[in-house]
Amino acid sequence: MSSFVLPPVISLSLREKLAQLIFVRIGSNLPPVRVVEQDEERVARLLNDCPIGGLLLFNGGQGCRGALDRLQSRSRIPLLVASDIERGVGQQVKGFTLFPHAMAFDRLGAKAESAVADFGHTLAAEARQAGIHITFGPVADVNTNPQNPIIATRAFSESPDRAASLTRAFVTAAEQAGLGTTAKHFPGHGDTHQDSHDSLPTVERSAAELRSCELVPFQSAIDAGCSLVMTAHVSYPALDPSGLPATLSPTILQTLLRHEMGFRGIICSDSLLMAGVRDRFANEPEMALATLSAGVDLLLDLHEPAQVVDFLCQCVARGELAAERVEEAFARVWVLKQRILSNTFATVGNEGGGASPAITSADSQSLADRIAHDALEIHTSRPAALPFNRSRSLAAILLKPFETAIDPPEQPLAAALREQFRYVDYVQLGPKSNSADYATALQVACRAEQVVVAMIVRPAAWHAFGLRIEQQAFVETVLRQRPETVLVSLGVPYALRNFASAATTVCSYSDVPCSQRAVAGLLSGGTANR
Repeated sequence: MSSFVLPPVISLSLREKLAQLIFVRIGSNLPPVRVVEQDEERVARLLNDCPIGGLLLFNGGQGCRGALDRLQSRSRIPLLVASDIERGVGQQVKGFTLFPHAMAFDRLGAKAESAVADFGHTLAAEARQAGIHITFGPVADVNTNPQNPIIATRAFSESPDRAASLTRAFVTAAEQAGLGTTAKHFPGHGDTHQDSHDSLPTVERSAAELRSCELVPFQSAIDAGCSLVMTAHVSYPALDPSGLPATLSPTILQTLLRHEMGFRGIICSDSLLMAGVRDRFANEPEMALATLSAGVDLLLDLHEPAQVVDFLCQCVARGELAAERVEEAFARVWVLKQRILSNTFATVGNEGGGASPAITSADSQSLADRIAHDALEIHTSRPAALPFNRSRSLAAILLKPFETAIDPPEQPLAAALREQFRYVDYVQLGPKSNSADYATALQVACRAEQVVVAMIVRPAAWHAFGLRIEQQAFVETVLRQRPETVLVSLGVPYALRNFASAATTVCSYSDVPCSQRAVAGLLSGGTANR
């Protein structure tokens, strides 16, 4: 077992210090899709030209850990590797565990804090095996707007106090286990009805309302010792009348977050590829200057880092960027590198990603399965339709409002139901389905002895939130013709409110595979919260 060795600070040039304030992505879940291993050589070439501070990991394959180790060996300054692993390392790296969305934990009642802490410890162990040092989580937003298209099930709760307690439990557990945590999206993205990936949302709440709701979980995360706080590309007129998004607001980042709330760690931006900030600038270097000047220490997801670093060096020389601001930001990033990379936790495991001595993959999956099962919620307004008879024919219709580039051709629910029932007719209706597909699905529902309609209603970047118009109409038609149909939301519970005539509804609060398997188990005779 060895630890990374950082070079002496005195040996670093201004250009190298500025480069340390930039993380770039490796791998992509968006078209053109590429796994980490396919992106290795591109990043290696970049390291020769620009000594970036770290990597943003997306879509890791089986050789992900080996690719990261090779890049570490090629980098003169050790890299921090961060990833969007809100739902477990399996969210980004194949072969690791995928957990339910954060909202599912809230359903566990008195057991929620303990489950969140177990998740934090497990996440840290699997992250170490994968070569990841920082999680961009927890989502500390309070999901107060049911129409929120990008937070929703990613948030722990609609209650600020409940969100704060679960945020604290996660940060404490993960940080103690050696994983850097990131409270996001400051000062709160939960009351928006727009997605900052493709627009600039505005939160119209008063300062008093923001302090009593949105800021509560963030203060909890800070007090628990989170390493980073991620900014929101969202405008808060009550906090900054200029209308600037928080990412560009010195008032929000310095006066509020630093001075009033006492945060001493790294302020990082949300992705700077997102429209909420990028669309305000003519070019990326100008955007980076404004973001760094506002008080952001770590710039995430830049497209041309070398060009940005050269521009920022020129800005320092011209007096447009204070050298003190660069030194301040660099010092925070360097302290985190020293703490995380010198920690023996950071090097547990081998190049192939061997199992941690403390937690095995079976332990991790068992925990995820238990959380998924315990989060299930069932509502029945008349004699229960559940459990279904496993020997009778079952029509299962799954509605997908959108598709991503890495979605499997068939959702896990199909295989899970086939394991539980003798006769299953499964139909999946997505954004490309036509009227003939819907007509076929209705015929399937009408001829089966038992019917379940499941809908995936959860947030995803750059995608519309909620059922499509034709899917909404399809559910209403099925409920009229087969009123005993069981309706399942693999996501937010609010999606079920549009169907008051449904006799039995189930909510899993997540669409991850273990949640879909839990639903199949419930339909065939398992139990759930009521």
